[in-house]
This record gives sequence, structure tokens and C-alpha cells, in this order.
Amino acid sequence: MITMSVRRCQVAACRMAVCTLTLVLLLLTATSAVADVKLARVFADHMVLQRDQPLPVWGWAEAGEQITVSLAGVQTMATANGDGKWMAKLAPLPAGGPHQMVVAGKNTVTLSDVLIGEVWVCSGQSNMQWSLRQATKADAEIAAADHPRLRFFSVQRVPADTPQADCQGSWAVSSAATAGDFSAVGYFFARHLLQQLDVPIGMLHTSWGGTLCEAWTSDEALRTDPNFRAILDRRATVEGPQNRASSLYNGMLAPLVPYAIRGAIWYQGESNVSRAHQYRSLFPTMIRDWRKAWGEGDFPFLYVQLAPFRYQGQDQRSCAELWEAQLMTLALPNTGMAVTVDIADVRDIHPKNKQDVGRRLALWALAKSYGKELVCSGPLYRSMQVSGNAIRVAFDHVGGGLVALDGKPLRDFAIAGADQQFLAASATIEGDQVVVRSQAVPQPAAVRYGWYDAAEPNLGNQAGLPASPFRTDYWPAVTAGRE
Repeated sequence: MITMSVRRCQVAACRMAVCTLTLVLLLLTATSAVADVKLARVFADHMVLQRDQPLPVWGWAEAGEQITVSLAGVQTMATANGDGKWMAKLAPLPAGGPHQMVVAGKNTVTLSDVLIGEVWVCSGQSNMQWSLRQATKADAEIAAADHPRLRFFSVQRVPADTPQADCQGSWAVSSAATAGDFSAVGYFFARHLLQQLDVPIGMLHTSWGGTLCEAWTSDEALRTDPNFRAILDRRATVEGPQNRASSLYNGMLAPLVPYAIRGAIWYQGESNVSRAHQYRSLFPTMIRDWRKAWGEGDFPFLYVQLAPFRYQGQDQRSCAELWEAQLMTLALPNTGMAVTVDIADVRDIHPKNKQDVGRRLALWALAKSYGKELVCSGPLYRSMQVSGNAIRVAFDHVGGGLVALDGKPLRDFAIAGADQQFLAASATIEGDQVVVRSQAVPQPAAVRYGWYDAAEPNLGNQAGLPASPFRTDYWPAVTAGRE
């Protein structure tokens, strides 16, 4: 009995020793994990960093730990704060690479194949998410996608109730094996810049199909305007979490800030089309919000005007009013808009021709951000003048002269007198103006162009870029989207 008791005590003592050793090892492992220098996930092998700008680099380490960041012969230091967060800022560097980035504290992290060039955010809903393998001539485009200096960082789609410090995602080098999953619009935009600028191009891709503009806008920004109170009030009742106000800003944009960028491209609006009037203020609010978050002034923000589509069960002018809201957003500094009315399929909300969409966005970037002398826009309405029984319409961005893009008579023009009844009208190009008239309207007062959802207008310029739909009147009052 005594021997058995001794053995039991010995076993118990061994078990206690094992438990104690295990606990010590766990504590040591936890301590080591806390002490390890860690980078935000956007900093990884194959990344592209923005040239000619200060480069913020951030991550986590043990509180008080000294961190050294080295890249291409430039070095800087930072100290982790009480929460373990640290941020260093490298001096501007010219385009080039590949380089190694070395981040050293109590441990060392080395990132390989780092390029320095031009970095853009690409965001929005399904037409931005739409992959290269879903675009026109997908097989040929993917087969030709070997561009070692073109890279994508794709953010995993995760909504959040509060701004997140990090996200899931990874960098991929463009090749026939990887490019099929890239955003088609983002890819064609980046490829055009690569061809024209001959520097590395990096795209931070963060998009989610079917999402609302307010989901990509911070809570702070939405609270600045009482007109958005209804958006905030219904947040708790929204069943898809990705469409709750601020959820995608929190989960998919905030973790990228303040990664150095040149600008952003955006393709969204389909989910807000029934609230077009509200979009006039909501969309500019989102743009200002992003610019404030990055804190680098009015960086270029380029966006796609929706393509015509026959929205079922909605006012036939819902899309036209959204186009108008997008057109009005050009009043913000350093913005550009790619018009797509000529490459649409009114039966398909996802036009397959993403090549021209990406190229047209790139034209704005090349002209406005990189100083290239080229035509970046189709005709945009400037003014009108009544001339007898006709109205003369003048435009900006005539691009060497106005044309009918398909060589046919101009279509989708309508004219009205003081009775506000619009009738189909004939339209002819005279110099840099379009003259609109109808025998049924001898005293005209206003003109509309492409002013319905399924329009297929054909006015453009010599550069082959289409005119935006427009109206010269503001009657009857727009009511869509008032809340």
C-alpha cells in the first residue's frame, strides 16, 4: 500500500512537472510572439510602392521596441507605442527594383522582389470586381498577361463594424496563371499605364459586387450630413452585412490607409440608382472622406459613369439621374469620369467590354496625373443658346471635333418648349456645336440627350470618346432618392 501511494505521488509529481513545463513553454511562446516584429499584410513579397512620395511602413512589435526599416539604400527608424503599433516613413524613392525591404527589431523580416512605381486603389461593386476571365476576349487577354512589373494586391471581402487595423490579402505578379482573377477594369487600366509610363504598376484591389456607396464611407463622414440620417438609422436592420453603412470602409479600406498611392479608380452606382438625387452628395462625401483618410490632399479620383441598362421596375429615368449625379461630381477637384454609353448592353448590367473602360480611366490619369498631352474625355455639356426655332449646344472636350461615333445620324436628342413636354428632335453637328430642333417645337426652351435608362446615344469626338448624357433643364424637379 505504501509503495503504491509513493508511486501515485511520483506520477502526480511528474504530471505537475509536465504541466508546469508546458505552461512555461506556452508563456515563452506567447512572449516571443508578442515580441516578434510584424508588418501589415499589404507589405509583402512582390509589392509595389509609390515612387517619389514618402513611404509609410507600419506594423506591430513589443511596446517600446526600436524598429529599423531599410529599402534601396534608404533607412529609417520607429518605436512601437504602448499598444505595440509602430509606423516608419521612408524618404521618397525613384521608380525601379527589384529591391529587398528589411525590417529589423528583435527579429528581422525580409521582403523580396519589391518594386517602386505607381500605385492605385481600384474599388467599387461588381463591375469593378468583374474578373479578367469574364471580360471580352478573355482567353487571349489572359494568355498575353505576362507583365512582371504589373502587380495586384487583392483584399479579401470582409465587412466590419469598426475600422480594422489589418486585412487579409496578398500580392500577385501578373501572368497567364494569375491574371484571370484580377479585376478586369483594374487590369486594363494598369496595363495601359504600364505601356505608356514604362514603370512598375501596383493595384490595391478592394471591391465587392452589389454594394452601396455608403458602405464604403466612414461613419464619421456620414454623420457630418443630416441628409444621411436615414442611412445611419437603417444600419442595424440591413440583413447583408456588406451593405451596412461604413462596413466596407471599416473592413476593406481602412486597413490600407496610409499606404502611399497615386490615386483611386472607382466603378459603382448600380446599387444606388434608385437614390440618384442623394448620390449627388453621397458620392462626393465618400471621395472627400477617402482623401481625408490618406491626408495627402486631393489625390486623383477617377470613376466610371454607369452604362445604360434597362432597370426593371424603376423609373425610366433612374439611370439618367444617376449619370447626372456622376457628371456633377466632376465639380470636385482632381476628378475624372470615363463615359461608357457606347459600349453597353441594355440587357446586361455587366458589359463585357472592360478593355475600353480601363483605357478610358487611364486616359484621365495620363492627362491629369502624368501630364501627357492627349484627349481624355468625350464631349461634356457646357452651355446652350436658343437660336430661332433651334437650340445650339456647346461642349467641353470636343477632342478635335464632334462626330457621330457610328457614322449614323445623331440620335437620342429631345427638345421641349415652355410646356416642358419633350419630343424627339433632329440634331446636326455644326462646328463644335450641336444644333437641335423639331418642327413640333417652334419655340424651344430645353434639350435633353440620352435621358433615359436604355439610351444608345452616338455623339462623340474625333478621339472616339462618347459624350455624356445631359439635360439643359431642371424641370420637373428630381424626386428620386429623397429620404
